[in-house]
Amino acid sequence: MSLIWSLIVGGVLGAIAGMIVGRDVPFGIVGNIVAGFIGSWLGTSLLGEWGWNVGGFYVFPALIGAVVLILIFSLISGRRKG
Repeated sequence: MSLIWSLIVGGVLGAIAGMIVGRDVPFGIVGNIVAGFIGSWLGTSLLGEWGWNVGGFYVFPALIGAVVLILIFSLISGRRKG
């Protein structure tokens, strides 16, 4: 059950980050989950562990990390608003 909860929270964080940036995450829900997981790792590594912990993710650093990840990916791949 923990894995399912982590996938759901990662997907939601990735989707919210995509909405904040205003860009689509490639590969739909799988892309949202990946952006949430990698963004969580990136944000927690750079900003530390603070804020709410939901499903193993610290929400604020994870969200900030996912936003940064999507922005970087958008710049590299040249994806437009979508």
